[in-house]
Amino acid sequence: MFAIAAGGTQYRFDALKTLLAKASPLRAGDALAGVAAANATERVAAQMALADLPLKRFLTDAIIPYETDEVTRLIIDGHDAQAFSAVASLTVGEFRDWLLSEDAGTAALTALAPGLMPEMVAAVSKLCRNQDLIAIAAKCNVVTRFRGTLGLPGRLSARLQPNHPTDDSKGILASTIDGLLLGSGDAVIGINPASDSPERCHELLSLLDDLRQRLEVPTQTCVLTHVTTAIGLMERGAPVDLVFQSIGGTEALNRSFAVDLATLRESHDAARSLKRGTVGDNVMYFETGQGSALSANAHHGCDQQTLEARAYAVARVFAPLLVNTVVGLIGPEYLRDGKEIIRAGLEDHFCGKLLGLPMGCDVCYTNHAAADQDDMDTLLTLLTAAGVTYIMGVPGADDVMLNYQSTSFHDLLYARTLFDRKPAPEFEAWLVRMGLADAHGRMRDESGRDESGRTKSLPAPFAALLKS
Repeated sequence: MFAIAAGGTQYRFDALKTLLAKASPLRAGDALAGVAAANATERVAAQMALADLPLKRFLTDAIIPYETDEVTRLIIDGHDAQAFSAVASLTVGEFRDWLLSEDAGTAALTALAPGLMPEMVAAVSKLCRNQDLIAIAAKCNVVTRFRGTLGLPGRLSARLQPNHPTDDSKGILASTIDGLLLGSGDAVIGINPASDSPERCHELLSLLDDLRQRLEVPTQTCVLTHVTTAIGLMERGAPVDLVFQSIGGTEALNRSFAVDLATLRESHDAARSLKRGTVGDNVMYFETGQGSALSANAHHGCDQQTLEARAYAVARVFAPLLVNTVVGLIGPEYLRDGKEIIRAGLEDHFCGKLLGLPMGCDVCYTNHAAADQDDMDTLLTLLTAAGVTYIMGVPGADDVMLNYQSTSFHDLLYARTLFDRKPAPEFEAWLVRMGLADAHGRMRDESGRDESGRTKSLPAPFAALLKS
């Protein structure tokens, strides 16, 4: 039982998961689940009680029982007590103050990450303003590698997402070439297949791998099929670079995705055994999103943001190359409008980075949400300031297969230019070598003209590819 007096009223919260839910900023999904604060006063009371809660309480008070949930067991059994000792004496409120202090530099936050449980970082996020989420996350530095090095300071990468409603090869190649010419694709070239058949996924993997090799692009490719399909494809000799899977923060949610920790371990080990990476061996790509647990009736009465943070504990154990919160894709039933989407995107990035993950964000919304591209511009700008590892590059920002709105190749160029961010170093060198960027890494202008105004022809490998 947690109790606090506020405004002449005594507020009581009967469990830790209740306190966390009531303290969470308002969002549609928590209201739909019946776990949100009744009003702003109750929310502030819950935040006050949460601020006084010792961080050690999370070590002994599981919000989902240890005995019935393998994600809880993963979190508790994998906790690094030595790393946690640096903040073990703090309350949640004191932890927020420490995170904002000069003592919490990049090295300190990197060392601390294994000692943090997801419920701890979810709790402290609920006490943070947006500027706190940005300032703290910007101090985190998480670097991963496969054929390129992602997450270095001063860098912003992008997943090139050439989805097509019928998996048409020419359409996919056209979108991919367009994105590469505009500097997108250093995080991954990744297709959401319209068909999940192993045969079609194999064809798409081969298509992307052939393109990558012909253009000598130092990146990785992925067809975002189910993990069990990927295992089968690897057994058949398909060119699998990264294994993809949607994951969540409860065993029941992962079961709804037809996956468990053992299956993820199997796929991870299989992909590592292929040794396809050239500069590293981070082989997993995970996607998450607030509201997925509620949509699967797998939320156990917990708020959606805390469960999202628990998904990052699942990701962390597999040392992924990429983790992506698809922040607005599930819809307004969970994140109602631009304000809620912006807040959720900053929370997810903050929590993932504190837990030691290479966080990206699909800055996106569905067409029936009370949001628009101006909201996405705002979130994109704030996330870039916060040091997001990568974003999406979608032709025209409009995914014609998944039918939602995201960020475009030109949005990526805007963010890189405004904040002086560069692509992954290996990809940047390739852009320069191909004549797509100058010696300083600046992309040539959209007219295809060089600094003297002369028209520049396409690099020979691109021209040959288009002719074929």
